[in-house]
Amino acid sequence: MSTPHTYDIIGIGIGPFNLGLAALLQPVSRINAVFFDQAPGFDWHPGLMLSNATLQVPFMADLVTMADPTSEYSFLNYLKQSGRLYKFYIREDFFILRKEYNAYCKWAAERLSTCRFSHKVTAVQYENDRQLYAVNTTHTLTGKTELHYARKLVLGTGTQPYLPAFAKKGILPDVIHTSEYLNYKDKIGGKRSVTVIGSGQSAAEVFSDLLPLAENGMQLNWFTRPDRFFPMEYSKLTLELTSPEYVDYFYSMPAESRQELLSKQNPLFKGINYDLINQIFDTLYGMSVDQDISHIQLRPNVQLNDITYNGNRHTLYLTQVQQQQSFTQETDFVVLATGYKYREPAFLEGISERIIRREDQLFDVQRNYAIDLHGDEIFVQNAELHTHGFVTPDLGMGAYRNSCIINAIAGEEIYHVEKRIAFQQFGVEASIPAITAI
Repeated sequence: MSTPHTYDIIGIGIGPFNLGLAALLQPVSRINAVFFDQAPGFDWHPGLMLSNATLQVPFMADLVTMADPTSEYSFLNYLKQSGRLYKFYIREDFFILRKEYNAYCKWAAERLSTCRFSHKVTAVQYENDRQLYAVNTTHTLTGKTELHYARKLVLGTGTQPYLPAFAKKGILPDVIHTSEYLNYKDKIGGKRSVTVIGSGQSAAEVFSDLLPLAENGMQLNWFTRPDRFFPMEYSKLTLELTSPEYVDYFYSMPAESRQELLSKQNPLFKGINYDLINQIFDTLYGMSVDQDISHIQLRPNVQLNDITYNGNRHTLYLTQVQQQQSFTQETDFVVLATGYKYREPAFLEGISERIIRREDQLFDVQRNYAIDLHGDEIFVQNAELHTHGFVTPDLGMGAYRNSCIINAIAGEEIYHVEKRIAFQQFGVEASIPAITAI
């Protein structure tokens, strides 16, 4: 076996956030890093790569631009290198296609020698004598195992599709999460009835994509727990909540206050694109001109409690939450837009004694995104919703978080981090001093 290499940073998982970290570290010669992912290559939400779906953030929320606009790994440089810059210029739209963002990330990953796919991290230990983290990997194609050492770790394993417990019990064929939608689209096309459950962007995209089938007679239902199909708030003053100072404000709150506030902020990060809501309405309106569309149901205030399968069809057990009335719905296929949740990777068991937790066992994430006892060794990406707020999964804050992580690891400011970008002041300590009377 070859001598294990020692790195300053080992990143585990290569989603957009750790890919951005790899890109921002590339010109920093004093920091030696490597990133591992068990997937064969970069591929971002392939099951929802609908042809016309766009990001919900502007193109500047790429891997690097908000930290370093001059980086060779920017989206604009990708367009220039692929001969698409003028096409993008003429298009005049800040919101890029999701499939183009995926292609851009693949382009960046292929150019970063520090990104190693088909490498599954199987175990992580801390060796006190070396004061290093020992990371074991297995190549998923060859079975070759390797040992690597790191001074710091950055966990970018991301969130996983979430299914309620009743959707995982027993055998429930033709019940899927939206993350698998395109893998089943051909099969769905042959069904008599389909039900979409959920309130957010993914639910709306799937429902919109299925409307042409409903126009041809398929029964199509869309049930959602909130009291309306709500749009994502996107006013400019609201967008100031995706700012470093709002993260500071949220982080400084007691844990109970943070949780209460998060429960009220769904329209800030779980809503539907305003244009898509209008598009769905306009499509339904056009269909209603010359046909009966009573076989299409849109019902808010509906909670899904259980699903059973009789060997032929599914029965959904539902409650109208405001009226507190139960009812059932028969359907052939169910698409669950039930979101994503962070799931701790199993390899963390080997370093559990080095990780600090709250009473509820969630990571006690520090302001600099560290979760270790010393506050400067193990960092997380997209696992700090409970401590840093709703901006956690926002692609637009990825470069900011990576700048913070890089600066913390380097012990100096490698990337300038803006402290204040908002016109608003969120806390009392930031209020304007009173004017002294003359």
